[in-house]
Amino acid sequence: MRTAVLVIDMIEEFVRGKLGSEAAREVIPSIRRLLEFSRSKGIPVVHVKDSHIRGVDPELSLWGDHAISGTSGSEIVHELRPESRDYVLEKRTYSAFFETGLDLLLRRLGVGRLVLTGVVTNICIQNTAADAFYRGYEILVPEECVGAPSEGDHRSALEYMRKIYGAKVVGLDELLELLEG
Repeated sequence: MRTAVLVIDMIEEFVRGKLGSEAAREVIPSIRRLLEFSRSKGIPVVHVKDSHIRGVDPELSLWGDHAISGTSGSEIVHELRPESRDYVLEKRTYSAFFETGLDLLLRRLGVGRLVLTGVVTNICIQNTAADAFYRGYEILVPEECVGAPSEGDHRSALEYMRKIYGAKVVGLDELLELLEG
């Protein structure tokens, strides 16, 4: 089964901006390690990033203006900058699937298994996992590659995805071993 790696919301706003967190900064080296491995094995890498329309998107009423399209806040952090062979999609909701064309892209690439990375574990990662489950994808979540500002929210979301969506929550080394085979 072909695998793809999703890098969700590793953007300036959620790493170093007003909604940034230490947890977001801490996952960067692990995600970078996974991306280097994946690219060397020909595994597709898809970056999906928040890119909101000011005054329109409902999330803005909850979180304030953030990751506004065309601003530096919606740019992918330089440490994880996409390479030319990577794919980059924009999203305006929590799920990387909702009206982004992600499902079509993955199907065209023949992908049946997704590795979810990025932030925030209990919001965008969990909502993406739900939509991946509904569409029949196998879900892998490497613990060192996802983060949330609250450790409790992070752990709770991992357990929820494991229990409700059948996600395999794994260590990064275990994941790399699995992808190697």
